[in-house]
Amino acid sequence: MKEVRLKGVLNTFFLLAIQFAGLLVIYALLRYGFFLHNRSLFPGVTHHDLWPIMLGGVKFDIVAILYINVLYILLQSIPFRFKYGEKYQSVARWLFISTNALGIALNLVDYAYYPFTLKRTTGTVLSQFANEENMAQLSIDFSLDYWYLLIGLGVFLFLLSKICKWLVLERTQHKGWLYYSGQTSAFFLTIFLFIGGVRGGWAHSTRPITLSNAGDYVKNSEEMNIVLNTPFSIIRTLKAVKLEEVEYFTPEELDQRYPVIHYPTDTGEFRKLNVVFLILESFGKEHIGALNKDIQEGAYRGYTPFLDSLIGQSYAFTRGFANGRKSIDALPSILTGIPSVGEPYVLSIYSSNRPTSLAKLLADEGYETAFFHGAPNGSMGFSAFTQLAGVKRYYGKKEYKNDADYDGIWGIWDEPFLQFMADKLDEMPQPFFASFFSLSSHHPFKVPEKYKGKFPAGPLPVHEPVGYTDYALKQFFVRASKTEWYRNTLFVLVADHATVTHLPEYQNTPGGFAIPIIFYYPGGDLKGLSDKLVQQIDIMPTVLNFLNYQKPYFAFGFDAFSHRRDNFVVNNNGGDYNFFQDDYYMTHDGQKPTAIYDLRNDRFLENNLISDQKLADTLDQKLKAFIQRYNYAMIYNDLVAK
Repeated sequence: MKEVRLKGVLNTFFLLAIQFAGLLVIYALLRYGFFLHNRSLFPGVTHHDLWPIMLGGVKFDIVAILYINVLYILLQSIPFRFKYGEKYQSVARWLFISTNALGIALNLVDYAYYPFTLKRTTGTVLSQFANEENMAQLSIDFSLDYWYLLIGLGVFLFLLSKICKWLVLERTQHKGWLYYSGQTSAFFLTIFLFIGGVRGGWAHSTRPITLSNAGDYVKNSEEMNIVLNTPFSIIRTLKAVKLEEVEYFTPEELDQRYPVIHYPTDTGEFRKLNVVFLILESFGKEHIGALNKDIQEGAYRGYTPFLDSLIGQSYAFTRGFANGRKSIDALPSILTGIPSVGEPYVLSIYSSNRPTSLAKLLADEGYETAFFHGAPNGSMGFSAFTQLAGVKRYYGKKEYKNDADYDGIWGIWDEPFLQFMADKLDEMPQPFFASFFSLSSHHPFKVPEKYKGKFPAGPLPVHEPVGYTDYALKQFFVRASKTEWYRNTLFVLVADHATVTHLPEYQNTPGGFAIPIIFYYPGGDLKGLSDKLVQQIDIMPTVLNFLNYQKPYFAFGFDAFSHRRDNFVVNNNGGDYNFFQDDYYMTHDGQKPTAIYDLRNDRFLENNLISDQKLADTLDQKLKAFIQRYNYAMIYNDLVAK
């Protein structure tokens, strides 16, 4: 490619303009590639629909490119002649390539990461992985599994270097007032354009654009992730989310619409059953045959034969949902009944609040409490959170003391660690409350060498390790059934979140949050399969009411065993709400409904009922009761019964 030599007083500004245009083209290609790579997750988007999305994305690309290149823009636009020096320009070129390489890499990472989170990576990613000891190994495994993304990064870096070599600056021969007046005017014009670009406009009433503005270019909220780019998403969420107090209802109206203080409904004695939570990494409902008997005309079998058999002896829900899309969201939801809104609760400015915790309530009743997670201690911040939640004993990789069972990446394989947990429960005085968090059904989706080929691989890499963890659960229950505490124990099995999907029935937002929630009590007649809506934050009140807990307590969730069906499910992904009540699913931007579907009769979300004003108002009012209650409780640390 023949060099283009830029001359004249304003040649550095011409250079910036051409490079900026080139970066916009690269970001457009990245957006199109993101769509193609994750196309199954956007079934409603045709190539015809993609054009307004691509055009809308330019606005967000401008912001990201300006922020990423702010120092480079300053270096090239200052009105001084020394900027033409060879060393100066060499440093500027290195800065241009390295900073933009980072922006491109972040976009490419979300090609692979998006199916797991269903949103663009946000500013909390640094905090989420801050305590991991295996980042180098994780990076290597990620690179091996997604090698083609590294090739893509290499291609884009090649394009960047070509842009730099193709455009050659010549020191302008103009001097004196002509040079400095032209350069200074262009410098201030650049500042003006930069401010308008990062804000999304120059009008006084224009607020800096944020993630929610992507909704202007799409029909469904999940499609906003095509409009956005990852650097923009990270930059706009680096600042902590601060909730605002709202007053949609009077306190009396709010108590009537959405009470959060739960009172005992039975005057009988408190039943001191042991309680064991088994939290299963990435066990989306899609993988479980017993919960999908309506799929493929009843022929679908799933990948969890043991869970299928256990469900037949348990009380399980066919409409169970996670309150978040990450492990770090799940633990507060399950142990304290606090869902994440906007960002993970444990990373928010409200994480120091004093919540109602199941572990604390049971400890006050004489329970021993423990948490088991085979990862290196401190991973995901679990050890810190469980301590705040009142769990007395923590068992991690350090306490296991046998690296022969280390998977080399995340921690101890699930099968031996569950046996270790059973041994420790044997030593604990009853009653006890214990939680286990699995880790083997996680990227890079491996199983122990001796089990390779034993479990169905399935169309997704996660299926084989799901089968392994299901087998590990079977071995745990075989071991536990021989103990004297087994029949006196309520087991709760729940996924932390759903994960990548294969079945078309799950390739939408509701499917992306669908998980199993199972209650198993071998010492009683707790059996059934319910289609009642239930969520992770319902687990704490359900357990307490089942035990006939005799004191009032605070909980955002509902009793899943109650015959009432006026409850609702709520989750929040990237600031937007998903709200479920009865058969209806509503998306909501925090101010108003954006879409409504009848899930029972419209599983594939083809008929938007947003024009049904009465229905929209009913669902909107219910969600706003949650928002008012949640925001107030978080802001004023009002999370316990007084």
